[in-house]
Amino acid sequence: MALYAVTDPATGEVVKEYPTATDEQVGAAIDAAADAFATWSKNSTVAERAGLIGKVAQLHTERKDELAAIIQREMGKPLDQSVGEVEFSAAIYEYYADNAEKFLADEPITLLEGEGSAFIRRSAVGVLLGIMPWNYPYYQVARFAGPNLVLGNTIVLKHAPQCPESAAALQQIFLDAGYPAGAYVNVYATNEQIADAIADPRVQGVSLTGSERAGAAVAEIAGRNLKKVVLELGGSDPFILLSTDDLDATVSAAVDGRFENTGQACNAAKRFIVDESIYDEFLGKFTEKVKAAAQGLAPLSSLAAAERLEQQVENAVKAGATLDSAGERSGAHFPPAVLTGIDPESPVAKEELFGPVATVYKVAGEDEAVAVANDIPFGLGSYVFTTDPEQALRVADRIEAGMVFVNAVGAEGAELPFGGVKRSGFGRELGRFGIDEFVNKKMIRVS
Repeated sequence: MALYAVTDPATGEVVKEYPTATDEQVGAAIDAAADAFATWSKNSTVAERAGLIGKVAQLHTERKDELAAIIQREMGKPLDQSVGEVEFSAAIYEYYADNAEKFLADEPITLLEGEGSAFIRRSAVGVLLGIMPWNYPYYQVARFAGPNLVLGNTIVLKHAPQCPESAAALQQIFLDAGYPAGAYVNVYATNEQIADAIADPRVQGVSLTGSERAGAAVAEIAGRNLKKVVLELGGSDPFILLSTDDLDATVSAAVDGRFENTGQACNAAKRFIVDESIYDEFLGKFTEKVKAAAQGLAPLSSLAAAERLEQQVENAVKAGATLDSAGERSGAHFPPAVLTGIDPESPVAKEELFGPVATVYKVAGEDEAVAVANDIPFGLGSYVFTTDPEQALRVADRIEAGMVFVNAVGAEGAELPFGGVKRSGFGRELGRFGIDEFVNKKMIRVS
C-alpha cells in the first residue's frame, strides 16, 4: 500500500492512495516557500495578512460539512466531533485575524539611561516546516499555520500519512483564500525527505505534534542544524478529584474528558486520581458510564492503534492490574475500559494509553494526589476538581504540567496557550504566546 492513503478505520477499506512526493517535488516546495517569503511576506502588511487568514476562517465555515466528512473517512472521528473540529479551527484563524495588529504592534522599552527611544518590532523569520498528526487534522494545522502566516512566515506542511485527503483540502483552502503559491505548501514527503528539509538552510524552524520518538528525532536533526523547534508530544494527563458537591456531574465531566475523539487526544484526562473519601462511589458510577459508552463508540484511527492499545492493557493486567471492560476488541473498535490496581512501577503506569481506557488511582489526600500526578515522564495538561478554591490553586501550582483546568474539561480556547513540559515537549501554541515562537523580536534603539 502507498505511504499516503485514506483507509476507513471502520471497515479497513483503502479508499484512495496518494503518490509520495519525489525529492524534486519536496525541493520545489521549499523553493516556492522561500520565494513567497522573499516576495509576498516582505511586501505585505499585517492588516493584509490578517485579511487573508480571516478568509481561511470563512472558507472553513463554508466547507465544514465537506471537511468533516473527509476526516471521518480518514481517522474515524464521529461526524459531530469532526464538524466541531472544523468550527474550532475556523475560530482559531478568526482569532489571529482579529488580533494580529495588536499582537504585532511595536513594543516600547523604557530606557534606564540616555536620550531617545527603543522598541521591539516583531517580524517573520522565513520558511517553517510543520509536521502534523492524524488525530486532529485541521485543528493541529490551525494552531501552527494561523499565527505564523499572519506574522509572515511561510509554511511547508507534512501531514500524517493517513490524512492525505484533508491535507489536500487544506492546501486548496489557502489557495482559494488568495495566498500566493508557496505561502502554504503541502508535501506528501517521507521521513527521510523531511530530515533533509530540516537541514535545508532556508528552513528556519520546525513545529511537530506527535510522538516522543518523532519529537526526539526531529529535535536531534534541528539541533545539529541550529534550528528552533516547537514540540507538542504525548501526555497522560491527571484528573485529580479531591471533593465535589455533585458527584454525578463530576463523573460526567470525567467521562467527557476521557472520551473526546474516542480517547485519542494528547491532552485528554487519562489518569483519574481520586481521594479515598469518595473513591468507591466515584469508581462505581464512573465504570458504569464508561462501559455504557460502548454503545455507538467510534473506532480508533486504525487497526494498528487498536492492537497497540490492546497490548498495553494486556501488559497492565499481567502486571497485576484489574480490568473492567465493555467487551472485546473487534478490528479497530476498542471496548471502553477501566484499569485499577496498577502497580506504580509497572511500565503502563508511565505510558500514554491512546484510546478509551481510563486508569483510576485511590489516594489519601492532596499530597499523595499530587505525588501520583507528577510521577510520570509527561507534563502536558491536567484537571483539578475540588470544592475548595484555595486548594484548587495550591494544587494547580504543584502540578508539573503546562496547563491546568480547574473544575472543567473541554475548556480550551483559541486565546488559551497550549503546550507542556517534561517529555510532553516545549513551546506554546495558540493565544498571545503562539505568535511569539517563530519570530524575530528585533530591538531598535533610536538616539
